[in-house]
Amino acid sequence: MTGEFADLLEANRTFAQTFDLGGFDGVAHAGIAIVTCMDSRIDPLGMLGLTPGDAKIFRNPGGRVTSAALEALVLGVHLLNVQRVLVVPHTRCAMTKYSEVELREVIGEKAGTDASWVGFHVVPDQEAALKADVMAVRSHPLIPDTVAVGGFLYDVDSGLLEQRI
Repeated sequence: MTGEFADLLEANRTFAQTFDLGGFDGVAHAGIAIVTCMDSRIDPLGMLGLTPGDAKIFRNPGGRVTSAALEALVLGVHLLNVQRVLVVPHTRCAMTKYSEVELREVIGEKAGTDASWVGFHVVPDQEAALKADVMAVRSHPLIPDTVAVGGFLYDVDSGLLEQRI
């Protein structure tokens, strides 16, 4: 083992000293699922006044409803008490700054190898993407109409969440 993760393992030992979440059943106690971006400025539980155990959280670049996100939502709805789904992209998202070609070039330059074959799924129109993502959840044949689905935009500078759909 190397020391590259020693600081994190030490922090984990400190965390574990007061850990009181053992034995949780894994269901979403508040009935919430959140699809949001992987951006570290987003605290999905905190922004909604929730605590661990309240919600299922799926994160990816851009906060998109991908096939993997839909799979997680179907499981959440049928096995984990999810009754409301929030799709939450955010302001100043890196996935909205580049075209697909530009992002491939940037990544290729940084990686030192061709990245033209990778799809990064940039978001040229965040509002249109949010509408499409909410519709993908609402129209999924395995997610019943009884599940409330909303589209929101999180402002990384104010901490405010605005419902858009």
